Amino acid sequence: MSHLLVSELRLTLRILFRQPGFWVPTVLFPAMLYAFFGANMAAAGGMGAYAMASFAIYAVVGVGFYQFGVSVAQDRESPFTVWQRSLPGHAMMPWVARIAASLLFVLIAVGLVLLAGWQIGGITLTAPAYARLALACAVSAVPATLLGTALGSVASSRAAVPLANLIFLPLSYLGGLWVPPVALPAAINAISVWTPTRAMGEIAWAALDGRALSGQYATVLLGWALLAGAVTWVAQRRHARALFG
Repeated sequence: MSHLLVSELRLTLRILFRQPGFWVPTVLFPAMLYAFFGANMAAAGGMGAYAMASFAIYAVVGVGFYQFGVSVAQDRESPFTVWQRSLPGHAMMPWVARIAASLLFVLIAVGLVLLAGWQIGGITLTAPAYARLALACAVSAVPATLLGTALGSVASSRAAVPLANLIFLPLSYLGGLWVPPVALPAAINAISVWTPTRAMGEIAWAALDGRALSGQYATVLLGWALLAGAVTWVAQRRHARALFG
């Protein structure tokens, strides 16, 4: 089983690394956006750290939507993937390998944001704060991954990229990742508290302060994760039945 997982992970990483136009923007863009916009908030005291945490979550969600949303949609229409699924082995191995690869890219993307925060924004956190923020990003990667797989499971390969942009970018704004929630219009803020990105942001912001997360946001994030997981499972089962009966 472990040998099969290692083989699946090597295959997944090899495919991804051979498509730099696909993964390079995903890991670089959040740090670039932070350098252009978020770093300007460093002079605002603690707001600089909050901005850095926001763009770290933005990086996590981007990996989930683009690596999973786009690649899962492409795999559904790939003859190689159809052949691969007909081989002996556990059906979950490709998914586990994909999640492991996603965590690697999340680590790179978030690391670049934190590096930009240190080098450009002059932001330094204590070791416990960095550890809590890393844990918050890891926790957020789970619902972000599920949202990406849900998108990739229902969208075609040609529609996945525009749909990912159409969902991911508005969610980033609504979640307060680009503009602090206190600066959002009242009507937007009323919607914001029910979005998964706002809940992820709240996890990261609470991690910086070392305070407990509000139960409301934990419930919202869990609800979105369960919904996305259900959509993924139903869509993948339907696709498997269409292929193999």
